[in-house]
Amino acid sequence: MTVGRAAHSPWLARAGVALATLCLFASLAPPARAQNAKLEYAVKAAFLYKLAAFVDWPSSAFEDAAMPLKVCIVGTNPFGDQLEQATAGQRIGGRSIQVRRSANLDRAANCHVVYLGNADASAALRTLQGLRGKPVLTVTDASFEDSSRGIIHFVLREGRVRFEVDSDAAARNGMTLSSKLTALALPGRPSVLRR
Repeated sequence: MTVGRAAHSPWLARAGVALATLCLFASLAPPARAQNAKLEYAVKAAFLYKLAAFVDWPSSAFEDAAMPLKVCIVGTNPFGDQLEQATAGQRIGGRSIQVRRSANLDRAANCHVVYLGNADASAALRTLQGLRGKPVLTVTDASFEDSSRGIIHFVLREGRVRFEVDSDAAARNGMTLSSKLTALALPGRPSVLRR
């Protein structure tokens, strides 16, 4: 089921402009400001839910047209209430956004976007392996090793929030990433985790 690209192209165009603007803001932010943890995670929170507009999920990902898009944080929550604030009243492809927190993989399997908080590498690897082949957009952070990277991987470059994408990993989970998203990403290293 398409959440953003084909079914809502005018909305996707606006979302593309918003994401490009966010990338520009993140890349132009002075290093001293971007190093500020609160600002860093505010930018990541905005990226996190907006990324979903650039993903085509298989029809099995949503029970029906009214099902909300579930964004889940597994492990430590570095956002505080910033993610809830960023998503309040927002919609992706006509779907409301529901933010959940989970200490383990069980609830993450019912999510559409999973951000692996500051978990250790072995816990992240177990979660990624548990989500292998499921229509879930996994997102990891700069502290993760190559072996435990998600489909989207946030990095800090010169004090600026950027991201890498692994389109092959997305395809293995049954999803397609928009070329607009991959064009905004840094050239990345594919995850070595076999999904």
